[in-house]
Amino acid sequence: MNGRTKIRRPAVAGIFYPNDPFELNWAIERSFKDQQFGPNHMPPSKSKRRIYGIVSPHAGYIYSSAVAANGFYEVSSMEFDDVVMIGPNHYGIGTGAAIMSSGLWETPLGQVEINQDLSLAISKNSEIIDLDDFAHSKDHCLEVQLPFVQYIKKKKFRIVPIVLIMQDRQTADDIGRSIAQATVNTNSLLIASSDFTHYESNSEAHRKDTELINAILSLDILKFYTTLERENVSACGYGAIASIMTAAKKLGATKGELLKYATSGDIIGDTNTVVGYSSIVFV
Repeated sequence: MNGRTKIRRPAVAGIFYPNDPFELNWAIERSFKDQQFGPNHMPPSKSKRRIYGIVSPHAGYIYSSAVAANGFYEVSSMEFDDVVMIGPNHYGIGTGAAIMSSGLWETPLGQVEINQDLSLAISKNSEIIDLDDFAHSKDHCLEVQLPFVQYIKKKKFRIVPIVLIMQDRQTADDIGRSIAQATVNTNSLLIASSDFTHYESNSEAHRKDTELINAILSLDILKFYTTLERENVSACGYGAIASIMTAAKKLGATKGELLKYATSGDIIGDTNTVVGYSSIVFV
């Protein structure tokens, strides 16, 4: 590393998750051990099946980390070398579909290198993706995934981060196809970062999110977008989910499996206005 290496510093350490590495490790371990909302097991898992990607929530760890731990436990035995992470651009800064092509991402658990070759391959395959570091500077959606990957993956791995303002079906199809083409001969884990229904009653969140999750599990993109619009589901990373659904299906996935769903109301007890979280694997 030299003085010119770009380092993406943590934007939400100490806010969404602990900024002390010992406290962060403890928070992640507690998520894996959670008997009600987590997998109630410490990684590595015993699973040997091929998992093409996951859907993972991105709220503060006190709300969603136990749900997220289910997906990371399931992939903890995978021999992946790269992680392609895609989520929504909450701040609306930068370009409509932004990928970082080089540099390092830093968390309290250390630094992770961006796979420049894979990033450039994905962007080259796409008609939409732009190289844009600034779009990634503030957002939490990918940052909160990284400590979990660092925890389960003791060996070196590299990342490709993508954030979306544009989340329409055409964009998701383009990006999903681009990711599949670039990763087909690699050992890559794909992560779609998204929460589900926002700020509705607990019962309504469960109802709406169940409808949308059923579409995700079927890997039916048309059904997914139709359900999203018909039910007016406020899933913030719907384009990220659709992109990874598309990529996973092109790479060989035949279905999704729901590992865990819960709302913030289920977890902390305030059921008046909640946010939904799910952990899904594509197999």
